Amino acid sequence: MAVLVTGASGFLGGRLAEMLCARGEEVLVLARQKSDLQHLAGTQLRVVRGSLADEAILREAVKSVSAIYHCAACSTDWAPWKTYYEANVAGTRRLVAAAFEARRLERFVHVSTTDIYGYPLVPCSEEASAVDAGLPYNQTKGAGELAVWEAHRQHRLPVTIIRPATIYGPRGKDFTVEIATLLRQRMMATVDRGTARAGFTYVDNVAKAIMDACGSAKALGQAYNIADGTNATWAEYLGLFAAELGVRRPWIDLSLATAMRIATVLETPHRMLSLRGRPLLTRHAVLLLGRDQEFPNGKAVREIGFSPAVALEEGIRRSVEWLRETGWAA
Repeated sequence: MAVLVTGASGFLGGRLAEMLCARGEEVLVLARQKSDLQHLAGTQLRVVRGSLADEAILREAVKSVSAIYHCAACSTDWAPWKTYYEANVAGTRRLVAAAFEARRLERFVHVSTTDIYGYPLVPCSEEASAVDAGLPYNQTKGAGELAVWEAHRQHRLPVTIIRPATIYGPRGKDFTVEIATLLRQRMMATVDRGTARAGFTYVDNVAKAIMDACGSAKALGQAYNIADGTNATWAEYLGLFAAELGVRRPWIDLSLATAMRIATVLETPHRMLSLRGRPLLTRHAVLLLGRDQEFPNGKAVREIGFSPAVALEEGIRRSVEWLRETGWAA
């Protein structure tokens, strides 16, 4: 029976679709007309052209699937509120509504984020509530997850929630391409000397956790933090990454308080004047770099057998190898 993946033109959704195909699943992916799916060219899958705004297409796409993997999201640190809301809230609600009509559906796996916890000083377990940190990504991902929980509680939609921390790996924009670019330009900065644990999780490890959760009876109605448990700090990650690239480590360092002040100042004209592009620094980025993101993964280990197969050093090596293959790094 077929499964549906949303967000397959993106980072995590694309890798998940590849791994599902490699496992022999019949995979459908939902993709906009102009979405680039070249990374999936070698796979045997079917493409449903449309978006999360197309209610009729959504109903048709889910009609005969046994599982829905909802990876599509606006996950950047800077975008118009409307973009976040449409992707992370309205789109999720439409997909959930379509899922009510999927008579063969056995599991709806929703990819959320540990950002819903509001960047606490101490990383929390899955029992903690969502906290509004005043940032669009955090707010809209929390609201989108709430819509999924409501569907589960009120309509018995068979739901599992996955909350990854910091996903990196080949094709990753934020923590692979952008960091490599900033390292080479000598513009990468650390916050508080890079001492915060980043909660790194390699993209294949996350995709495997998603598939395992989908097939687990224990995971029905449950949420899981996903981080590889490396305890690696930003300083360690950036040092390994720089060494693999053959460039120097970051030299710019800011305190968390100073970085937040600078980000607030830089964001203001963009927000007030709707300037194109993104600020040089955002509050979202500062919190990711300066707050402990090593959220506990014990529940995932116990209940779905989460066991990261790709270690940090190997994940970075694969990331840089991909960068070189695609021309991002010489």
